[in-house]
Order: sequence, then structure tokens, then C-alpha cells
Amino acid sequence: MARTTPHDHPLTEGTSEERPLYWRVATTLLDELRDGTVPPGERLPGERQLATHFGVSRETVRQALEVLRRDGLVATDRRGSHATLPGQPVEAASSLTFPVGARPTDPGGFDRATVNWETPPPEHAEALGLAPHRPTLVHHYQSAAADGSGLRTAVTSFSAVAVSEVEELARYRDRADGSGAAQLRRAYDWMRRAGLTLHHRDSITRLPEGPSMRVTRRVHDQYARPLEITDLVVDARQDALVYEFTLPAAV
Repeated sequence: MARTTPHDHPLTEGTSEERPLYWRVATTLLDELRDGTVPPGERLPGERQLATHFGVSRETVRQALEVLRRDGLVATDRRGSHATLPGQPVEAASSLTFPVGARPTDPGGFDRATVNWETPPPEHAEALGLAPHRPTLVHHYQSAAADGSGLRTAVTSFSAVAVSEVEELARYRDRADGSGAAQLRRAYDWMRRAGLTLHHRDSITRLPEGPSMRVTRRVHDQYARPLEITDLVVDARQDALVYEFTLPAAV
């Protein structure tokens, strides 16, 4: 006999103690959608991830999503489920530049990016929760002006979560041998399309040798899972780092 979901509204009927578990999951998920954990138009994590996040079964997650679908708060298509609450669409959000510190290519300058499937630096492995000597997708970036000034070098290591859940990154695994150019400028857009909400923290330190600066960016998702870490070194004698942020107004 097929299981059906009652048509009472989960947000207005009864107290939280009286509601079935899937109603409480639907209510909690709706709160996360409203506070921007998953932006409008962004794809929701998969059923398995949601089940782990809420500590329930996938069947309970399916019932909760059905409640939200029935009320027009979530829509599902062949790419998965996404939030339909009113608000700024994800496509309109200001994109972060990847890697941190990357700049428009100077026609007369030097700009190179490659990817390798290799063991990341030890501090990267620790930050990403990788076992020692376990390989992962590592991106190498170098850029300089036409006269050779303003050299920037960046090394980015991606976590197992990023490589497994972001389709565009996963495609690089079998061809990441460092032999060809690999511009990943849309890496953050790919992550967001995979249903990951990005939280990043940038720290800037002056290196003891010379005028160079180090920028370290750490990115994690809405479940505090690490996605990537980047170390950028900038020759700061004639260069400046500019960070631009856009924060949506409170609705």
C-alpha cells in the first residue's frame, strides 16, 4: 500500500510535538531556506545529504520535500530540487574570483594555470581532512605583468567532498596531469550549481622575506565541510590586492 503524506499544512497545524517527524524536518528546512543557507534558485543538497544533516531517513526527507513542493516552496526537475522562495536569484549573485587573487589576463603578460592529481601540501591536507599522502585535485596558478612585475602564484587543493559532488571538478580527475592549461575560473559557480552554499575566510600575512604577501582562503559549505584551500603569494612591491564584497539588503 502506497504511503501518502497528509495535506495539513506543516507550519500552521498543531504544535511541534504533535507534528510527525517529516513535518518538523520540513519546518527546519524551510527556516534554512528563509535565512539564505540555500539561496533562491539554488539546488538543494541530495536526499542522502539532507538525511545525514537532519539525522533522519531518506524516506522522511522525501516526505518533507513533498510538503514543501505542495506549498510551492520547493520545485523539482531532472536536476534535483531547488528553493523557490522570493529573493535575489543565485545567478545574480556576485561571483567570487577563482583562485583568490586571479586577475584579467594581460595580453603581454604571463598567465598559466594547470591541475594535477597529486598529494597536496601537508597543511592543505590537514585543513581538508585528507589522510597523509592521499592525492587530490590540486590547481596551480601563476600570473605576472608584461614587464614581469607583480608576480602572483597560487596553489589550491580541493577536498574529497568538492571533487565527488561537483561534476565539473570530478571530470578533471583522469586528465589532471599538469600537461595542459586548466582555467577553473568558474569553480565557485560550479560549486553553487551543485547545491553547495559557500562560506569563505581570507587571511593576509606579510612574509618575513621581502615585500611579498600571503593570502590564504578557506572555503566550506553549509554543513561546515571543507571544500578548498588556496595559498596565494603576491609580490606586493608594485601591486595591490583589492577585495570586493556584495551583501544583499535585509528583506
